Amino acid sequence: MTPQQTAEGLGLKFEKLTPGYLNLCVRSGNQLITSGHVSDLKGKLGDNLTVEQGYAAAKNCAEKVLRSVWNTHGTLDGLRVLKVLGCVNSTLSFTDQHLVINGASDLLHTIFGKEGDGYHARSALGFAQLPTGAAVEVEAIFEIKG
Repeated sequence: MTPQQTAEGLGLKFEKLTPGYLNLCVRSGNQLITSGHVSDLKGKLGDNLTVEQGYAAAKNCAEKVLRSVWNTHGTLDGLRVLKVLGCVNSTLSFTDQHLVINGASDLLHTIFGKEGDGYHARSALGFAQLPTGAAVEVEAIFEIKG
């Protein structure tokens, strides 16, 4: 199955979005660079949210990233995931940001292949606060192959 077919098989829905204040995904040469996409879940890891809830929030962010990529490129096929940046709204004592951002990475591995085009570089960082009080924010860079 192609990445597009895999994503749709997982229940992801793709529809054209109306442009907003900022460009959610911009093409530069053979790269697609996304803005940060925040989770629907609000709160702080290490305070009122669990790692499992954060993992689901990071997956939610990755789904939004993929929709923005689709809106710019028209398909998820023919792409390679290069880099993921995951930002976690967390307390000073919380140190499992990497486990939270696995929610985004695992979805990308499932869609693009962990051994192939989904094998990406990544940073997972803790932040004192994120826009709108979101639990997680994720941005990514994709390469258009060929």
